[in-house]
Amino acid sequence: MSAHLSLTTALLELPAYLRGIGVTTAGKLAAELGSAIGKVSPAEVTVEDLLLYLPFRYEDRSHLPQICDLAPGKSASVLVEVSLASSYPIRTRQGKQLTLFEVIGWDSTGRIRACWWNQPYLRQVFQPGRRVVLYGEWEFSSRARCYQVENPDYEVLNDETDDDVPETIHVGRCVPVYRKLGTFRTRALRSLIFRLLQALHDVPDDGLPDELRHDCGGLPPLPTKLAALREVHFPEATDHLESIQARRSPAHARLALEEFFLLTLALANRRRQREQAGEKAGMRVTYAIRERARQTLPFRLTNAQKRVIREIVSDLTGTRPMSRLLQGDVGSGKTVVALQAMIVAVENGWQVALMAPTEILVEQHWRSMTRWLSGTSYRLAALTGRLKPSEKKAIRQALANHEVDIVIGTQALIQNDTAFARLGLVIIDEQHRFGVLQREQLLARGISPDVLVMTATPIPRSLAMALYGDLDVSVIDELPPGRKPVVTAVRTNERRNRVYDFIRQECAAGRQAYIVYPLVEESEKLDVAAATAAAAKLQQEVFPTLVVGLLHGRMKSEEKDAVMQKFVAGEIHVLVTTTVVEVGIDVPNASVMVIEHPERFGLAQLHQLRGRVGRGAAKSYCVLMAPDGISPEALERLNFFAQTPDGFAIAEKDLAWRGPGEMLGLRQSGLPVFRVGDLIRDADWLTLAREAAWRVWREQPNAPQTQHWLARAQRMFPMAMGGVH
Repeated sequence: MSAHLSLTTALLELPAYLRGIGVTTAGKLAAELGSAIGKVSPAEVTVEDLLLYLPFRYEDRSHLPQICDLAPGKSASVLVEVSLASSYPIRTRQGKQLTLFEVIGWDSTGRIRACWWNQPYLRQVFQPGRRVVLYGEWEFSSRARCYQVENPDYEVLNDETDDDVPETIHVGRCVPVYRKLGTFRTRALRSLIFRLLQALHDVPDDGLPDELRHDCGGLPPLPTKLAALREVHFPEATDHLESIQARRSPAHARLALEEFFLLTLALANRRRQREQAGEKAGMRVTYAIRERARQTLPFRLTNAQKRVIREIVSDLTGTRPMSRLLQGDVGSGKTVVALQAMIVAVENGWQVALMAPTEILVEQHWRSMTRWLSGTSYRLAALTGRLKPSEKKAIRQALANHEVDIVIGTQALIQNDTAFARLGLVIIDEQHRFGVLQREQLLARGISPDVLVMTATPIPRSLAMALYGDLDVSVIDELPPGRKPVVTAVRTNERRNRVYDFIRQECAAGRQAYIVYPLVEESEKLDVAAATAAAAKLQQEVFPTLVVGLLHGRMKSEEKDAVMQKFVAGEIHVLVTTTVVEVGIDVPNASVMVIEHPERFGLAQLHQLRGRVGRGAAKSYCVLMAPDGISPEALERLNFFAQTPDGFAIAEKDLAWRGPGEMLGLRQSGLPVFRVGDLIRDADWLTLAREAAWRVWREQPNAPQTQHWLARAQRMFPMAMGGVH
C-alpha cells in the first residue's frame, strides 16, 4: 500500500492504495458519491469527498453486557463464542424458498441465538470456536429458552484476514451509521472509511487561519483536520456523544468552519472579479436629476425607502461597481426604489436591464414602469420569449444601437444574440429563482455594470450570507402609509359555504377574489387539472352569477395576458389560479385570497400569495382552507402564519421548519450544498467564519495562502467563484 494517499486522491485511484478495493468497486463508489454531491465526473470525486459523507447518527455499542444482563426489547452488544453454526431452507406460506443461517453462542452466563435470512456465506465467517460481538435488539424466546436476535451487526474478533481493520469497528464502540449510498450499505461504508482514515498521514491543517482555529467563539481550540475527520466518524469517547449526534462538537465545528470560510472567500473573490472586470459605469447625481426622479414618484416615500435610495445612490456614484441586495417585505415598495436607480443611470447616458423570472412578472413591471414614466422621454422595451422573431430582432437591434434606455425581460435578455450599446445598471428581481451563472451572463453584457438584486422573499440573515455573501444588503423594513395588514384566518371544509358567501359579498361590493390551488403532486399536469376542474365547478355550481377565470402555468403567454388584463379591468370576479400569481401580480381591487390545501405550501410562499391582496384601499382577507384530518404540526404552522404579518419572522420560521433547500428550491437558488455545516444550526459558526474570511481578504488578498484557499474553494464551491465559462 502506498504511503502517499491524500485527501485529494481520486476515488478511482483507490485500488492502488487499499487492498481489496477493485477497479469496478472504486468506479461505482465514485459515480454514486459524485451523483449524491453534485459532481458530474466521477474522476473529480476525491477521498476528502468520501470522508465528508458524514454519519447521520451514531449508536453507542461500547458497553458489553453479559448474556444474563440482556433485557427484552433493548439493543446491546454482547461478546460470545460460537458453538454451533448452520443453515437450512425454509419455505414460506406463499411457497417462496428462503435460507435461514443460525448461530448459537455462549458466554459464562448463558446462551444466545442469532439468525440471518438469505446470507449462507456467513457460514465461512461464524465458525465454531470463534469469538464474535453481536449487536442488535434482543428478545427472549420462551420456546428456545434463550435471548435471540435477528440480522444483527457483527464483528469477528479473532479474524486476522484483514490487517487494516481492527478488532471492532461495527460493535463494541460508538458506531457511525451512514445513509445508504447507491449499492453501498452502512457496514461497507464504515469499513472503507475507517481504512482510509488509518491510511492517511500528515494531512495539511491549512484549511483555516490560525486565529480561527485557536479562538472560535468560546469553543476549546479546534482539532486538526485529520483528528476532526477521525472524531466525526469514530468518536473515541461516549461522554460527549450528545454533541456529536447534534453535529455541534469541536470536530464538527472544525469542518463546518472550513466550509463557511472557503465559501466566503469564494464570494469575496467573485465580487473582486466583477469590480476589476473593467471601468465602472461613471455616474453623478445633480439637482436636475433629483428633480426628474422625484417627479416620477407615484406616492410619498417612506423613511426606509429614502434611506435605501441614499445607499444605492452612494454606490452608483462611487468608484466601485454596486453589488447590492435589496430586501423588502411584500408591498414595501422595492420597485419604486429601483425606478429611482434606473433614472439616475439613464440620465447619465447608460442603459438599464431589469430581468424577472416569469413573463407575468415582466408584464407587471412593464405596466408599472410605463405608467410611472409616461411623462418622460425614456425609451422602454420588453423582451420575452413569447414575442415573434421579428419583434425580438427589432428590440435587440434597438438595444445594440442605444435606441432603448430601459429593457425589462425574462431570460431572453441573456441569450447570445442580445447585446447592449452601453449597459450600466443591471437589476435582477427574485434572484433566488435564477442560478449564479444566469446572473453572471447578464452582467457580462455590460462594462462592469452596477448590480441591484431584489427579492420580495425575505431572506434570513444566515441564508443571505450564503446566497448573497458578495453583496451589500439594504432592507426596506417599513410599509407605505395606508397599507393595511391582511386579515388572515384558518378555516376547514365545514365552513366552506360561509367562505363562498363572503366572496359573494365582496364581489357584490365591487371587489374581486383569488382562489389558489397548490401543486397536487410533482406534476404540472395534475396541478393544471385540479385548477381547471375547480374553476368549472365554481362557475357552474358555486358562483353562477359571477365571472370565474382560470390562470395556470401551461397556458400560452397571450392567454395568460388576456386573463390578467380582464382581471385587472374587473371583468373577472373570481380568479382560480395556480401559484403563477405568487410574485408580482398587482390588482388593487382584489380583496380576498383563498388558498386551498395551504399545508402543501411553505410559509414564505404563503406570505407571497397573501401579498397579492391588501394593495388597495379596501380591507383585505386571506383564508387558508385546511383539509379535514390535517396534522397538529401542520395546523400549528398555519396558525403561526395567520397570526404573523412580519415576512422576516415568517422566513426565519420557514427556514427552521423546512430548511433552505425546500424554502428556495436548490436548483433555482444557486444555494451551495454544505457537507458538514448547516445554515440554521450553525449560524453562529457562519458569522465567525465570514468575519475571518473578509479580514483575510482585506489584509492579504494576494498572499500565497489566500490563493491556496481560493483554489480549494474552487473545488468545493465552483459556482460561487463566478465568471462565465
